[in-house]
Amino acid sequence: MPAATVPAETQNEPGAMVDAKDGSRLRLSGRWTLNHAGAISEQLRDAPKDITLVDASGVDRLDTLGVLQLMRYARRNDLAFNEFVFDDHHRELVSAIEDVSDDRPKRKRDYGFKAALGRLGFTMQDNWKEVLALISFFGETLAKVVRMVKEPRRFRLTPTVYHMEQVGLDAVPLVALLSFLVGSVIAFLGSTILQEFGAEIYVVELVSIAFLREFGVLLTAILLAGRTASAFTAQIGAMVSREEVDAIRTLGLDPIDLLVIPRVIALLVMLPLLTFIAMIAGLTGGLTVGAFSLDIPPQQYLGRMQDTFEIRHFFIGLSKAPVFAVVIALIGCLEGLQVQGTAQSVGERTTSSVVQTISLVIILDALFAIWFMHMDF
Repeated sequence: MPAATVPAETQNEPGAMVDAKDGSRLRLSGRWTLNHAGAISEQLRDAPKDITLVDASGVDRLDTLGVLQLMRYARRNDLAFNEFVFDDHHRELVSAIEDVSDDRPKRKRDYGFKAALGRLGFTMQDNWKEVLALISFFGETLAKVVRMVKEPRRFRLTPTVYHMEQVGLDAVPLVALLSFLVGSVIAFLGSTILQEFGAEIYVVELVSIAFLREFGVLLTAILLAGRTASAFTAQIGAMVSREEVDAIRTLGLDPIDLLVIPRVIALLVMLPLLTFIAMIAGLTGGLTVGAFSLDIPPQQYLGRMQDTFEIRHFFIGLSKAPVFAVVIALIGCLEGLQVQGTAQSVGERTTSSVVQTISLVIILDALFAIWFMHMDF
C-alpha cells in the first residue's frame, strides 16, 4: 500500500513545536508570511507559556508580518527578541524591521521652560524667514517696476483702476466713520484731563496734532491691513489653488506684472488720499465734540486751529502713507503666492497677512515717531 503524501500547502503551513530535548525552546517551521496570517496567530496563541527561547532557523520563508508577529509574541511573554534564533538569510530582514519599529510610548508635550524656549526659538526663526522673504519679494517687485518703466506696454491699466476703486473708494465710508469716532473719543478724553486746569481750549491742539501726525495715517493703514491685505491674499491664494497662476506662467506672462504691481500702485495712490480723508474726519470729530460738549463754538474752534496749525505735522503724517502702502500690498500679495493649494492654506495665509501687516505698520509708525522726534520735526 503506497504511503500517503502530504499536500504541499500543508507542508508550507507555519508550525510551532516544543523541542523534545529542551522543553523551554520553541521551534518554528513552515512559511511565516502574510498568506498564513491566521495560522501564525493560532500557533503563537497555542504556544506554551513557559517558553524562554524561540528558534526560527527552520522557517522556510519569512516576511514582515511574520517578524512583527514574533515581536509581539516576545513582548507579551517578556522574551528578549534579540535572542531569537533566525536563519542567516532572514537576519537582514529582521534587523531592518527591528530598526524601524519603535514601540516606545509617545512623548507627552512638555509645557515647561525648555519647551516654551524652544517654541519661542522656532517662532523667531519663522519670523526671520518671513522678513527675508518680504525683502526678497520687495527687491523682485522693484526690479519689475523698473522694467515696466522701460517697457510701458507691460503696465495693466484696467486692473490698476479696478483695485483703486476696490481699495480706495469702497473704503471711504468706513475710514471716515471710524476716524470721526476716534477723533471724538480723543477730544472727550483730552477734555476730561484739561478741565481740571481750565484749559479745555487746548483740546484743539490735541486733536489736530494727534490726527495730522499719527492717528490719521495709522488708523487708515490698520484698516487697510485688515481689509485690503486679507483680500489680496485670498484673491491670489484662490488663484494659486485653482492653478491659475501656473497657467499665467505657462502662457509666458509674469504674475508679478499681472497680480502684484497693479495692487501696489493702487494702494500707493489711494492710501495717501484715504489718509487725508481720515485726517479731515478726525478733525471734524474733535470739532463736533468741542461744539456740543465743551462749549467751544465752531468759529472759535476753527480760529484756534488756524492759529496753532503747523503744516509740518500734516506732511509728517502724509509721508508715512506710501511706506505703509508698500508694506500692506507686498505682504498681502506675498502671502497669497505662498498658498500651498488647499483651503486650509488659504485661511492660514490670510490670517498671517493680517497679523504681519498690522504688526509691521505699528512697528514702523513707532520707528517713524522716534526718528522724527530726534530730528526735532
